[in-house]
Amino acid sequence: MTTVYFVRHAQPKHWRDDRTRPLTAEGMADTKIVLGFLQDKPIDAFYCSPYKRSIDTIQVAADHFQKPIITDERLRERKSGVVDDYYGMIKKRWENHTFHETGGESIRMVQERNIAALKEILAENRDKTLVIGTHGTALASIINYFRPEFGYEDFMRIINRMPYILEMNFDGEKLTEITEHCYIEK
Repeated sequence: MTTVYFVRHAQPKHWRDDRTRPLTAEGMADTKIVLGFLQDKPIDAFYCSPYKRSIDTIQVAADHFQKPIITDERLRERKSGVVDDYYGMIKKRWENHTFHETGGESIRMVQERNIAALKEILAENRDKTLVIGTHGTALASIINYFRPEFGYEDFMRIINRMPYILEMNFDGEKLTEITEHCYIEK
């Protein structure tokens, strides 16, 4: 059995460049909650989106375990395009996984690259315990891949959870269990 703790990033600042968005002071303080949850787990490796907010959220835990964070571009968040109605656009994307705004990515596009990365990580780390630093839409697309009934309402339930820790257990590539552990509503 391989255990993966997906850690959605803590609260980020509003920032012009999505890739370099730092955490707020409150978000940085919340990284201690992530460490508190993970510190007694037998973590073998840390993987992460290359985005600063995701790396910063798991860095304290990686330092505690004296492990490097391996970044993978495929684990990044959904690329946003031009959006007039933010929440209306979210609903459209979840109702049609191939829909995307001009310059943006669809749920399906995000899911395909995230699942490709996850399958590779699982193949390389059979029977280990891992942490993957992630994002809201990226994580939701992974959940939807294994549990297709996970949709718009489910995404809206988790949209403000920062940080958010979700455990998935795998037998090879087959998901056997999902457990929500902790989160902070922002």
